[in-house]
Amino acid sequence: RGPLSASREQRPSSATMGSMMYYNVDHGFLESVVRGFRSGILGQTDYANLQQCETVDDMKLQLQSTDYGNFLASEPSPLSTTVLATKCTEKLVAEFNHLRAQAVEPLATFMEYITYGYMIDNLILIITGALHDRDTAELMAKCHPLGLFDGLSAASIPNTAKDLYEMVVVETPIGPYFVDVLNLFRAPQVGGNQPTMEDLNDINIEIIRNALYKAYLEDFYAFATTKCGGETAEIMAGILDLEADRRSINITINSFATELDRDQKTKLFPSIGVLSPEGTARLSLAQD
Repeated sequence: RGPLSASREQRPSSATMGSMMYYNVDHGFLESVVRGFRSGILGQTDYANLQQCETVDDMKLQLQSTDYGNFLASEPSPLSTTVLATKCTEKLVAEFNHLRAQAVEPLATFMEYITYGYMIDNLILIITGALHDRDTAELMAKCHPLGLFDGLSAASIPNTAKDLYEMVVVETPIGPYFVDVLNLFRAPQVGGNQPTMEDLNDINIEIIRNALYKAYLEDFYAFATTKCGGETAEIMAGILDLEADRRSINITINSFATELDRDQKTKLFPSIGVLSPEGTARLSLAQD
C-alpha cells in the first residue's frame, strides 16, 4: 500500500472529530472567565503599594490600576472603610452570580451549596437581632447578599424554632436541614437540661446555628464526594473537613459554663472531619 492509503488511515474518524467539536463545551467558557478572575487577584506588588496608602482615598487610586478598575468611581470622598468593604463585596457577588448564571450541572448545584452557608448566617443574624430588639431594616442591611432569600425579614417574627421553620425556612434551600434542628429539640430530655420548644433565646439560637451547619456541611460533603468526584472531591473534602473540625472545636469552647452536656454536644458535632469520631468524642468530655 502506498503513502496515500497510509495517510487515510491516520485521519481521525468522524466520531473522533465529533467529540472534539464538543470538547469542554459545558465548562470551557466558565473556565476561561475564572482564569481571567484569577489573573486579576492582587499580587505582592499591589499589596506593597497599598501598604503605603495613608487614607482610603489613596487606596482607591491604587486599586484603579488593577482589575478592580473604577468600582469606586461613583463614591464621593472621603471614603470610609465600610464603603470600601461594601463595594468589594458587591463586586464579588456580581462575579459569582455571573458564573452561577452560566453554570451547568453539577457546577450549578455546587455554587448553590456555597450560598447555603450565607443563608444560615443571615437567618441567625436576623433572629438574634430580633431577640435584642434591633431594627429589622438595619439587620437586613447587614446580611450578606449571597445569603438573601424570600421571607428572610420575617425571621424576626417567630418565637419558637417550630414557628421559624413553618413561617420562614420551610420553602428555602436550608429547609431540609432545619428538620434536624426540630428533631434535636424534640429529643427526650437528658438530665433536665435538654433544649425544648421554648422561646428562642441566646443558647437555643446557637444550638440552631450549629445544628444547621452540621447538616449543611455533611450534605455538601456528600455532594462533593459522590456527585462531583475527581479533583473537586479531593479538594473540597479537605476544605469541608477543616470547617467541620473548626466548628467542633468552637462548639466545645462555647459550651463551657453552659447547661450543654456531653450527649447534647455530640449531637452538634459534624460527622465529617479529621477529628471525627475519636477526636470529637474526646472534645465532648472536655470541661475547660
